[in-house]
Amino acid sequence: MEYQKFGFKSGLEIHQQLDTKKLFCNTSSFLRSDDPKYSVRRKLHAIAGETGEIDEAVKHEASLDREFIYQGYDSISLIELDEEPPLAINEEALEIGLHIALLLNCDILPVSQVMRKIVIDGSNTSGFQRTVLIARNGYVETKDGKVKIDTVVLEEDAARIISREKNKTVYRLDRLGIPLVEIATSPDIKTPEQFKEVALHIGDILRACKVKRGIGTIRQDVNLSIKGHPRIEIKGFQDVKMFVATINKEVERQIKNLNSKNLNSEVRKANPDGSTDFLRPMPGSARMYPETDLPLLFISKEQVDKARRNIPKLRSNIREELKKQGLNDEMIGLVLGEGKLEEFKSLIHLTKDANLVAKVIVLWPKDIAKKLNKDIEEIYKKLSLDIFERVIKESVKNNLSSSEIQDVLTKIVSGLKLEEAVKVEKKSLDEIEEFVSKLVKEKPGLSTGGYMGLIMAKFNGKVSGKEAGEILKKYVK
Repeated sequence: MEYQKFGFKSGLEIHQQLDTKKLFCNTSSFLRSDDPKYSVRRKLHAIAGETGEIDEAVKHEASLDREFIYQGYDSISLIELDEEPPLAINEEALEIGLHIALLLNCDILPVSQVMRKIVIDGSNTSGFQRTVLIARNGYVETKDGKVKIDTVVLEEDAARIISREKNKTVYRLDRLGIPLVEIATSPDIKTPEQFKEVALHIGDILRACKVKRGIGTIRQDVNLSIKGHPRIEIKGFQDVKMFVATINKEVERQIKNLNSKNLNSEVRKANPDGSTDFLRPMPGSARMYPETDLPLLFISKEQVDKARRNIPKLRSNIREELKKQGLNDEMIGLVLGEGKLEEFKSLIHLTKDANLVAKVIVLWPKDIAKKLNKDIEEIYKKLSLDIFERVIKESVKNNLSSSEIQDVLTKIVSGLKLEEAVKVEKKSLDEIEEFVSKLVKEKPGLSTGGYMGLIMAKFNGKVSGKEAGEILKKYVK
């Protein structure tokens, strides 16, 4: 498609949950699966923003006249219920936001005002979302030039929808208030391929920082238009692979709109097939006004300097370091993909075999989970960092083979204490040598590897590879 010919331009918005307590209260950000303890009912009404006007998106939601039911737990505070003023911003969330802003080459704002963004779709009990701008004027380098980062914002996540009927929506309050970082680019992106490159680079930055992982923890929105067509925002991207297809279909839709004079600025929802559906009119600035329960946010030079000193490394840099420590590409992918980098760093000093550490903390627990038909989280409850450390020490001390170490880990998961699990029954060297001597006579001419395979299979973890190799040397030259 000739994007330049159509005057295509687009920008990206990413919302990523941070892995801390909630942004303006001291409660957990853990999503619960048990039944809620209580529920409350509310209706929300449209009000004017700081410009004195009612936002079009707010008018639209108010016209639906819905009732909202909020389910809560004993872990929910009065702040989430909008019955108590917010606390000061979570310092850990702020530092993570500064890390992200610095990695995006942004200018940190020394003073900022927490704002209220009017939201009356029921996803916030208060009828607004707290949001604060912490940085701006950054950039991302791409193959086709720089893409400007307009803003980096910290804001509260919404309550999560449990069910929706025509005039009633049920929300759960455990997600409400989880810190989100919102990153918005300028409309500098000129092709879907460049858009994907920017999204992947920002994703790499986010994964380097302390953010939540998994489905629903990150949301990506596209703002785009062609010449003569008002801006369209597409929400709901979970899969980066769908960016190009969805953008192409939206450009085709806008070309048809130009021909039919159907020109509306609106928010649309991304579908799995790349098509989009209308959600609501495009919101504007009329829904923002200052938060009256919180003072100005001051970000000191000392806070910025501290964030800069502790700035995390990108995965691309970490990969190079792990390669230098001896990890192969497969093990690097496992360690980073499963989020076990800190555990790896804690254990690597115990042995020169970096790949062994990776297998112990990532590969073999997954194999055990599959073998025992258990959830991997259940396996990790039994295999703590302390257990991993002691098992690796025992393996180095007693020259345990891979199969012996796996056996030890399996026994621990099955309920044995570590002291019992590491008692590996060893065959006497005389018995092993007798078998090797007989094997070479009965099967002359095999390769060293062929003999080793038969020996290790015979003794099934009761002899180390080193011991078997030393005996085999006596009989195979």
